[in-house]
Amino acid sequence: MTALHTVPVSWDPAREHRFVTGDGTALHFTLTGPEDAPVTLVLVHGWTQDHRTWDRVLAEFDETVTGPVRVLRYDLRGHGGSAPAAPGTATIPQLADDLAELLEAKAPHGPLVLAGHSMGGMTIMELAERHPELVADRVVAVAFVATSSGQMDRITLGLPGLMGSGAARFERYLAKFLARQRRDALPLKPALVRPGARFLVFGKRPRRADLDSVAEQLLSAHPASVGEFQNAISRHDKRVALAALRGTPAVVLAGDRDRLCPPSHAHVIAEELPHAEFVRYPGAGHMLCQERGAEVAVRIGALVRDAVREKVRK
Repeated sequence: MTALHTVPVSWDPAREHRFVTGDGTALHFTLTGPEDAPVTLVLVHGWTQDHRTWDRVLAEFDETVTGPVRVLRYDLRGHGGSAPAAPGTATIPQLADDLAELLEAKAPHGPLVLAGHSMGGMTIMELAERHPELVADRVVAVAFVATSSGQMDRITLGLPGLMGSGAARFERYLAKFLARQRRDALPLKPALVRPGARFLVFGKRPRRADLDSVAEQLLSAHPASVGEFQNAISRHDKRVALAALRGTPAVVLAGDRDRLCPPSHAHVIAEELPHAEFVRYPGAGHMLCQERGAEVAVRIGALVRDAVREKVRK
């Protein structure tokens, strides 16, 4: 990749803040980089995870992007350091509204590059439908990472026969179980979570540190909230909404061993965004930000670089 020869990105320690949405939900977010940067990169994590999903990607940015950029990360309601989702608010439309509010308050001006992993990508699709003016006026590039535009109620988790056909029913049962929980966190040890995470969300030979990170983030999420969000994911249907992003520079990234959002789902997104670059990673699972952090950084970094270059040109 050809880097911009401008002011280096300022990777200062994250300035941690709380933002309270219109319905009173406190969201944890971080901002890094110069306040006068011409472009803001917004990173949206997925279900059961939090802003730390992007740690490995950002660690690679020193090598893939040179130029002034501000980075906004946050924890979705019910995840990480954010407050639980109040009853009835664990929906993807609500996540889109949260994102719109956060952008208006903390990144109100200038071009935006949006990147979403899994449910984070679904949030961006919902944003395009619910807040079309914001997207049309300010979003200059988008990255969809291991995500889907719909039919998540038909997934098989890569299992054959009856086991595969029963996967969606098992997920609905799990969602109901979690939604009934009144605990702030699941009473599980990371050692009990790692084997399931290894099977469900990783491809070949995952790093122990990545397994630990995914398990830690899962155990930081609010059980009832993630249960309700699982129901929301099963109802997600935003293929038509992708039309609002046609013509916007985009990448669609998929792991060929992704059990949760299989490559066929990424192909659907790419079909709706024929200008987008589609990249399939052999051997990788759902957690592309960890498994292929350097490669994801290159793809998102290229979007940022081009956005910075266009802004500077103007």
